[in-house]
Amino acid sequence: MKVDAHAVLVQPLLTEKITALREKTNTVGFIVHPDANRVQIKQAVEALLKVKVAKVNVMNVRGKLKRLGRFAGKRSDWKKAFVTLKPGEKLEMYESA
Repeated sequence: MKVDAHAVLVQPLLTEKITALREKTNTVGFIVHPDANRVQIKQAVEALLKVKVAKVNVMNVRGKLKRLGRFAGKRSDWKKAFVTLKPGEKLEMYESA
C-alpha cells in the first residue's frame, strides 16, 4: 500500500481505557487505515506528530451486527493502533484535552 502519512492516521482514539494507558505506559491510540502496517504507522506518527515511537501494536476490530426490528445490518470493520512513545516524549494534543 502506498499512501501518505495523512491517510495512514485517520483520527485519534479517545476512550477511558486509552486515557488510562496514556497515563500509565505513555501509550496513545489511533484509528488507522485498514491497509496500513506497523512500519507505516510508526513513520506517520513520527513525521506528523514529531515524537519518537518505541513500539506499535495493531488490532483489527470487526464491526458489530446490529438490528432494528426485522432489519439487520453490520457496522464497518476498522483497525486501531496502540503507539507506545519513548520515555520523555509527550503529545501536546492529548495534554490539552
